[in-house]
Amino acid sequence: QVQLVESGGGLVQAGGSLRLSCAASGLSFGSYRMGWYRQAPGTERELVARVGSGGSTYYAGSVKGRFTISRDNAKNTVHLQMNSLKPEDTAVYYCAAKAAARYGSGNDNDYWGQGTQVTVSS
Repeated sequence: QVQLVESGGGLVQAGGSLRLSCAASGLSFGSYRMGWYRQAPGTERELVARVGSGGSTYYAGSVKGRFTISRDNAKNTVHLQMNSLKPEDTAVYYCAAKAAARYGSGNDNDYWGQGTQVTVSS
């Protein structure tokens, strides 16, 4: 019974901040790459940031310098600190997990959360 549960979304004014959290259960958390994706209406889902099982991080160019991804293996959680938010950051944000042992098996993810809405007003 693997579960990824996102929280922390909401409505914020441009320039503000939000901190998203993803609580994972039912998997060996430390052995998974954790990522944050987002999808706005009428667009494809895109990778925002991810952190590997060894701690390496990746950020999309549109968020680099503004967002920070982190993980707490002791608490089985991954966070996305979102600063200097812009209206174009408005989307549903999803947490996803992929086993490190499957890194060579395409760019799919093993598990997905249900998403949390982030809305940034002008």
